[in-house]
Amino acid sequence: MSSFWLPPRRRSCQLRSSARASVMESDMTSVSGIDATLPGIARVYDYWLGGKDNFEVDREEAERLAKINPKLPDIACSNRRWIIRVVRYAVRSGVRQILDVGCGLPTSSVQFPNVHETAQEEAVDTRVVYVDNDPMVQTHGRALLATNECTSLQVGDLRDLNAFLESMRSWGLDLSQPVLLLLAAVLHFFPDRGEPHPKRIVGEIMGRLPPGSFLAISHGEDTGDLREVAKNYTAASTQLRNQQQVLELFSGLELVGPGVVQLHKWHPDEDRTSLNYSVPVLGGLARKPSCHA
Repeated sequence: MSSFWLPPRRRSCQLRSSARASVMESDMTSVSGIDATLPGIARVYDYWLGGKDNFEVDREEAERLAKINPKLPDIACSNRRWIIRVVRYAVRSGVRQILDVGCGLPTSSVQFPNVHETAQEEAVDTRVVYVDNDPMVQTHGRALLATNECTSLQVGDLRDLNAFLESMRSWGLDLSQPVLLLLAAVLHFFPDRGEPHPKRIVGEIMGRLPPGSFLAISHGEDTGDLREVAKNYTAASTQLRNQQQVLELFSGLELVGPGVVQLHKWHPDEDRTSLNYSVPVLGGLARKPSCHA
């Protein structure tokens, strides 16, 4: 057992039934704001993880991209496994609040539990706030709200950073206590030429979190494996970055070893899955130091 493990607090969240009714494709099209004619980032990712909450256009996009790079479904799974390891590390280090921005659809299985399932297995009173701007994710958020009193889903869009920061205060987080800010596979959708810049996003949000908080980022690596995929990706603009560029997003924070590395190299002992190839996605975890550090 790791030396940074901390026992759960005595107070627990009232866990209710975990049963969740799936939303069929015919029902999803009636949800306000969902365009079933265009592929969505969250739904493509859901398909690669083996989920069923996606449209035909998403499946076609996922298959088209997988023809360009057949490793993409495995890369998506590696990203989810990395999220699980990061969440466990943070909770075992004493964090009891998680802000998961750009959370995507709540695809869950024994192999790929959701963030709140992973966190609350370690400490049952961990509060998880999911944030996304996808209408379909919001639809599934109703099910999350119905199953767990320590889990909520909020509407938020990093592209309107000022509104996002203002809304943070009403999301049920105690901003005097440490928070894990999870930005998994999010910041490569924010090009340098755009606004807000990823450095501003990270700096503004972490600036509102107290010392002891953690920042976790996974980000597409600027390699030949992904450049062709990024060039052909139609659901959103993308910008891949190299290790140094991703490292710069953690400026002013204390990196947890081994630093910014490809996902399969980050604390692999926590994951029984072995890979025989590199994962062209970088990941890192860092802690906000105290003012007197």
